[in-house]
Amino acid sequence: MVENGVRTAHVLVIGSGGAGVRAAIEAARHGPVLLLSKTIAGKGGCTPMAEGGYNAVLREGDRPELHVADTLKGGAYLNDRALVEALVREAPDRIRELVAWGAVFDVGPEGGVAQRPFGGQQFPRTCYAGDRTGHEMMQTLMDRLAATDVEIVHECAAVELLLEAGRCAGAAALDRDGELGVYLADAVVLATGGGTQVYDISTNSSSGTGDGYALGYRAGAELIDMEMVQFHPTGAIHPYDARGRLVTEAVRGEGGWLLNSRGERFMDRYDPVKRELSTRDVVARSIATEVLEGRGTARGGVWLDVTHLPARQVEERLPIMLEQFLAFGVDIRTEPMEVAPTAHHIMGGLRITPECATTLPGIYACGECSGGVHGANRLGGNALAETQVFGRRAGLSAGTSAERPKSVTPAIERQLGALRERFDEFLDGEEPPASVVRRLKRTMWDGAGIFRTGDELSNALAEIEILRNERLLALIERNLLECCTAANMVLVGSLICRAALLRPECRGAHMRRDASCDLPPDRSPYGHTYLSLAREGIEEAAR
Repeated sequence: MVENGVRTAHVLVIGSGGAGVRAAIEAARHGPVLLLSKTIAGKGGCTPMAEGGYNAVLREGDRPELHVADTLKGGAYLNDRALVEALVREAPDRIRELVAWGAVFDVGPEGGVAQRPFGGQQFPRTCYAGDRTGHEMMQTLMDRLAATDVEIVHECAAVELLLEAGRCAGAAALDRDGELGVYLADAVVLATGGGTQVYDISTNSSSGTGDGYALGYRAGAELIDMEMVQFHPTGAIHPYDARGRLVTEAVRGEGGWLLNSRGERFMDRYDPVKRELSTRDVVARSIATEVLEGRGTARGGVWLDVTHLPARQVEERLPIMLEQFLAFGVDIRTEPMEVAPTAHHIMGGLRITPECATTLPGIYACGECSGGVHGANRLGGNALAETQVFGRRAGLSAGTSAERPKSVTPAIERQLGALRERFDEFLDGEEPPASVVRRLKRTMWDGAGIFRTGDELSNALAEIEILRNERLLALIERNLLECCTAANMVLVGSLICRAALLRPECRGAHMRRDASCDLPPDRSPYGHTYLSLAREGIEEAAR
């Protein structure tokens, strides 16, 4: 409904990737839903770009307990077990649902969805559609969404959550022309994706700027484990404008080898059992170590080689990779790929319950902007499953929430007034947001990367504080969103560094060179780091 320029709905979903669209589909069963998409819905975010696959226990011999065990071990036992069990228990039903809705996955030799091995897993449980799995899922979800009454607002980004009487009542958002809109709802679902665009080299799309983390934090919600940033082992490094472009784990799942400049299959040194199919944190650190110790390529990477595989296997199982590298002038059927680690996924995020409730009433979160599912390191294939399991759960929780009066109260009007003052400051600013973002990306890459120290993190945090105080400049109203996005990215960089300083150990993706790495993760005395407007610290491990 639209009244006096204010739109209202039962549920407001912010984000249009796999988790957000699945949440909207579910919530629509319970009342009117508005879906805000920063991009063209279904086209932006990471889900359409996800190549590898979707983990589910489907084949004979595999068991849910094994998937749980693999996920906990891969996550260095920092995961919330209840979230992991929900993921594993419901992932098979959600993929069957996608197939029933029309998704076309590769078929195995005995019929049913084909599955291949991914890192850190005891069974080949990663379902796939060639190397375009996320795209296939997204197309199916958008078709299903079109059959609902969900109202989609394209190219409109939430810039602030609106609070009334201690709970979230909606959001303020900017459209592509810089016009401010007000969206009120009984419940809000944050499904804004990740934020590794704060790093100089990232697999994320341009929309992966961490907006959900920033929105939730400013509203008063608590975030956990923001230090846990996954660097995907294999991103393209050449040509320059393709740096960070994902080279899917499916390449290694199909039998690809990692070779250093000497031609050595170097993973034998770091994990002689699993080799290339070790967990992502191990493989990324192994590649970084080879490069740091002088065994990398001239461009600072290593080789990923599938030339020993039959050409037909490469053509049928890795068609996107073949096409991508042919565009770079490399035929992966006869030449190796040059790769290096790239910022990929933030395992931390808004603290949620298994029902996807955050610590702030009225807000639910799902997908990469939530934390706790993956612990200190994510297994490849668990993220796409997460979008469907927790997208549905968030939509159900939000959809069944109580209806409340919806109007622009004095409290909301004060928030909107403060937001308009902030916009006026941007229009009177000095520093282009693109300049601030460039400086942030370099700062994060140098100070909060794969290997970290307390001094490096503190120096990065000091530089981020300087960036936070820059007076961002919007030349016209259409540039206001760029300023809001830059401010969000600076805040996310701060959250990552602050959380990293709170954790005095090596754990999963968090490798402190100035801390002990001797204690097994299942015996660590530490639990989640936590950050909110009210408090920050690190929990004791649950025993």
